[in-house]
Order: sequence, then structure tokens, then C-alpha cells
Amino acid sequence: MQHMQLSIDKRSHHAWLGAVFLVMALILGAYLKAQGLEFYLSAITRVLIYGIAACALNLVLGYAGLVSFGHAAFWGIGAYVTGILIQDGHTSGYVAFALSMLICAVLAAFIGLISLRTKGVYFIMITLAFSQMLFYLMNSNKSYGGDEGFNLTRRLDFGFGWDLKNPFNFYLLVLFCLALTLWVISRIVNSRFGRVIQAQKDDELRAGAIGFNVFAFQLCVFMISGALTGLAGSLMSNQQNYVSPALLNWTESGLLMMMVIFGGVGTVWGGLIGAVVILGLEEFLADYSEHFQFYVGWILLLVVLFLPKGLISVFDKKRWGLRSSEPVLGDSHEK
Repeated sequence: MQHMQLSIDKRSHHAWLGAVFLVMALILGAYLKAQGLEFYLSAITRVLIYGIAACALNLVLGYAGLVSFGHAAFWGIGAYVTGILIQDGHTSGYVAFALSMLICAVLAAFIGLISLRTKGVYFIMITLAFSQMLFYLMNSNKSYGGDEGFNLTRRLDFGFGWDLKNPFNFYLLVLFCLALTLWVISRIVNSRFGRVIQAQKDDELRAGAIGFNVFAFQLCVFMISGALTGLAGSLMSNQQNYVSPALLNWTESGLLMMMVIFGGVGTVWGGLIGAVVILGLEEFLADYSEHFQFYVGWILLLVVLFLPKGLISVFDKKRWGLRSSEPVLGDSHEK
């Protein structure tokens, strides 16, 4: 009964947190629009898109314990599917989102069927290998620009006279997709399915011994994560009006993983927090040094050393010796 009450309190707490975030994001977007600061509005939109992808990665990395170094495959393929549809004259946003997520889910199923039969560093290397194979495939595909990629002259259309060329309208779309992604992930991790995923992370042998098909659960969560990352890739192709093989490179997987580690592994909001801080630091430090990534690396090192649970642990009441009935989101059990 106490555990159930803690779960209800935790969901209520994060529902309020989500509502506050959305209100603040809407106010900020409206202010930037009113001031005509479209550059900053576009920069924040980019951060939110990366936040969607990082939260999707955190679902398999933080909750399932699967260290995937190939999520750039879904990030890039989602962008390519949408970009190709737009280039061929199919601008329906509903179709583009559905196809991007479906194809990425199928791709994740194929990669998962092979890579999930391995563990540890072998799983990391196989997911990386698949991502790099797709990177070189699109890099050599001259039909879609090869290593230079291709430009998009239009954005997706959702009807109702909603012009996504307007930066604020596109910002609202991204904000809606982010809110929906966070809600889906929160529902998953707090469901029975999510409990099994977290249980197999703690002890895979025991989870299998009590009757759960661990492989099937891992494959399912890997597919969900791939589909959500594909959605982020679809948004990114629209945001930058450009698609290139660089989105499939291993550096993108590394960047997403850095965001998760920075924000908090095994937390619903960790990926978003990491995206905000890392991309914000890059924008800020780039004004002072062309070697800004060097300083970002040092900051990441300090976070790992002094905040091993990520920046989100700063908000953990236990850290400050305060009583709390709400465990850090992502804990699979209470003591």
C-alpha cells in the first residue's frame, strides 16, 4: 500500500512538473515571437527536438540497461524518410510522422533481433556497426545528394491553415511532440511493462527465472525507443530544411548519450535536461572560444564525478537531507 501511494505521489509530482514546464515554454516562445527574436526561437526548437531523441534513448539506456551506441540510425533514417517524402511532393505531416516512426520501429526490430543476442560491449559495437553501415550507405547514395545531402524547400503540412514555415507554429508542434513523448515514456516506465523492463535491468536471470520473456521485453522497448527517435529525426529535417548523412554518424549517437548522462540516466526528464544544458553551453561558449567542446568535456567530467546521477539529482530532496515521499523517478524499488 505504501509503495502504491509513493507511485501515485510520484506521478502527480511529475504531472505538475510537466504542466509548469509547458506553461513556461509557451510563455517563453510567445515572448520571443513578440520580440521578433526568431533566431533564439529556432535555437530553442532545436534543443527540444534533441530532447525528444535523448529521452527516447534514455528509455533503453536508463530503464532497460541497454547501452545503444547506434541510435543515430533511427535519428537519421527518420529524417531521411520525411525528407524524401517532402522531396517527392508528399507533405502530409500525419503520413510523414507515421511512416518515419513505423520504418524506424521496423529497423529497430531488425537490429534488435541481432544485437540483443549479445551483451555488454558486444551489444554496443553491433548497434554502432549498424548505424555506421547506414551512414556509409546514405553517404554513397547519389540519388539523395550523397555526402552533401539535399535541401528541402517545403515543410510538412497538417492542414487547418497551420503554416509550419512560421517559426512559432513549428515551435508549438515540437513542444506538443515533446510533451506527448514525455507522457508516453512516463506511462511506460510506471506500467507493469515498465516494471518488468526495470526488473530485468537489475537482474536479468531472475526476471527470466520467474517466467518473463526478457528478450521479447527488451526488443519491444528497443522498438518503442527507435520509433520515438525517428519522430525526432523527422522534426529535425523540417527544422533545418536539410537532410544529410551526418545525422547518421556515430557522433550523433555520442551526443545523445552525453545528454542522457548529463541530465540523468534512468529518469524521464534527464534527456531533456541534458539537451538543454549541453546545447545551451555550446551556444554560450561558442561566442568566447572556437574550442568550446573542450570546455563542455570538462564540465561533463565534473558532473559525472560529483553528480553521478546527473543534473536532475540536484532536485532530489534526499541529497539535501530533507524528508521526501517521492523517490527519484527511475528508481525501480524503494528501500
